[in-house]
Amino acid sequence: MSRLSAALLLLGAILLGGSSALAQSDSDVYNRIEELHGGAAGFDRPLRQLVKAMRSGEAETIAGLAEYPLTVKANGESYDVESAEDFIDNFDDLVTPETRRAVGRQQYEDLFVNSDGVMLAGGAVWMGAICEDNACEASHWAIIAINN
Repeated sequence: MSRLSAALLLLGAILLGGSSALAQSDSDVYNRIEELHGGAAGFDRPLRQLVKAMRSGEAETIAGLAEYPLTVKANGESYDVESAEDFIDNFDDLVTPETRRAVGRQQYEDLFVNSDGVMLAGGAVWMGAICEDNACEASHWAIIAINN
């Protein structure tokens, strides 16, 4: 076997081995959400609602899942959307078809979780646990940013 063939074989093995190390299960994602934010059990329903609404372009449902003011980056601009009504009225300009498709295909095991929240569709949408009061004894999950 030539050195080049051996090097290519080794590189392929490293790449294949590395990709499985990056894979995560639903329970890995759930545990990471619980560890960093708590309320992982309450995340599933709004996530499913968002994915379904993005697939069908249901502006009202998506607007109802957001926390306002909502920062939306679209068309090279950044907007602070003040209300659900503003979001619905400007939906087609605020959420591109590409973002809708990407979020509509989101799989739970492909979510990225960090201390900022939960990232969907490679950063197109972020969701976060929003405290209901100053003590943060109760929270709800909401869209906290959209980045087209």
